[in-house]
Amino acid sequence: MKIVMMARNAELYSHQRIKEAAESRGHTLDIVNTLRCYMNIASRRPEIYYNGEKLTGYDAVIPRIGSSVTFYGTAVLRQFEMMGVYPLNESVAIGRSRDKLRSMQLLARDGIGLPVTTFAHDPKQTEEVLALAGGAPLVIKLLEGTQGIGVVLADTDRSAKSVIEAFRGAKVNILVQEFIKEAGGTDIRALVIGGKVVAAMQRTGAEGEFRSNLHRGGNAQMIKISQEERSTAIRAAKSMGLNACGVDMLRANHGSVVMEVNSSPGLEGVEKATGIDIAGKIIEFLEKNASPGKTKTRGKG
Repeated sequence: MKIVMMARNAELYSHQRIKEAAESRGHTLDIVNTLRCYMNIASRRPEIYYNGEKLTGYDAVIPRIGSSVTFYGTAVLRQFEMMGVYPLNESVAIGRSRDKLRSMQLLARDGIGLPVTTFAHDPKQTEEVLALAGGAPLVIKLLEGTQGIGVVLADTDRSAKSVIEAFRGAKVNILVQEFIKEAGGTDIRALVIGGKVVAAMQRTGAEGEFRSNLHRGGNAQMIKISQEERSTAIRAAKSMGLNACGVDMLRANHGSVVMEVNSSPGLEGVEKATGIDIAGKIIEFLEKNASPGKTKTRGKG
């Protein structure tokens, strides 16, 4: 196969591992900087150019689109889809997962466990929002935030109200969620590929840190997850329409709850914690499924 990866930094561990996995199986994999791609949106003849050359002949595309470039990245990916190139994850599915509000609504529709989550536009409704979420402590999240950035833990109703009013005064959209205290600063990331959980790790936040992101000083270890957690992760990936993703869950008193579904999960933490070749499993999925024009949406919005 001839594979193209959309990524802004070709040197990242995840991207190098996927490239190694592809080449060790006899495939070629080119990494292109997403933001340097440009498109000719011509009737019946969609084209993508990179550094002055037309990108042609690819069997599959692996989108590693950072959250800060979601709009342009999904536009480039749609163009590949319209050219009949099979995507690891489709543009529509990535768009769903990146929109925190939309993803929560879809997960709720499908009966997947979630923390109590509230959303409002008018800052005058702050007290009602706090009451709906069950009162402090509460987690307040920017809709556009990622990797733990733009996430605030408010210990009291007064501090929660101040944070909400400040964000809303700045015209920033936020979600307000119950704080799952019993999780103890740990979460579970399950890697789902092709409708199966292929690896799982438990992430624990640094001392005094309620966020468990590894790049914020957290640590990871292999974990055996329950059948309920495995089912929750698989259903969450299906709700988003993602073939490969990381599903972040917390262990609440009432069962596992999904915090986020990540369409471009980092591989370093989970591969080192579990010893599982995730990059190889991604390439194996493409070997089994990639064929011209097989994209479900064919670039549709």
